[in-house]
Amino acid sequence: MAEADRQGLFDALAAGVPLGRLGEPEEIGRTVVFLASDESSFINAAEIYVDGGLAQI
Repeated sequence: MAEADRQGLFDALAAGVPLGRLGEPEEIGRTVVFLASDESSFINAAEIYVDGGLAQI
């Protein structure tokens, strides 16, 4: 895929996300680290969406 086509695809995907951008791998990683830590010890059976608000549409 040409770079221009790839960028166009990313831009189109980002336009559909309420925050207006795609997520970064680090944002997913920070969520995983939080859930694996003692800081989340009182969380039970929760769905946590790391999707820039896309699930709210």
